[in-house]
Amino acid sequence: MRERVLGYWALSWAGLIGNIIALPIIALIISYGPPLKVANITLAISLGWPAAIVGIVSSAALLAERKWGVTLTLVSLSMVISGMGPYSVVRLITLQDIYGVGGFTLLTTLLSTLALFYWCNPKHRRSIRL
Repeated sequence: MRERVLGYWALSWAGLIGNIIALPIIALIISYGPPLKVANITLAISLGWPAAIVGIVSSAALLAERKWGVTLTLVSLSMVISGMGPYSVVRLITLQDIYGVGGFTLLTTLLSTLALFYWCNPKHRRSIRL
């Protein structure tokens, strides 16, 4: 019998929808404007889009109840945190846009950290899934 984990399905669907929406948002931020244009392009190509694509694949694996989906989710969330965390701090310090892209990336980093704590729960790896 499978052990029920609270929030598994809701977060799996939220991850799939959020990562699909992230792709055009990243493209919008790239074309946003001159402040930090090189950093925007570099982070989008090196971490933003790859993290979103890995997130889509991991969310699909979670919805299909594959064990490797949890591992891939941890990788995707780690990519998001490692890219957006420093970017949001630099953007907040240099441009002071707490209500703009800097605040949005900081909020995304904090939510991704909470999601990382949730998916690190050992119950996800103990349950009987394919």
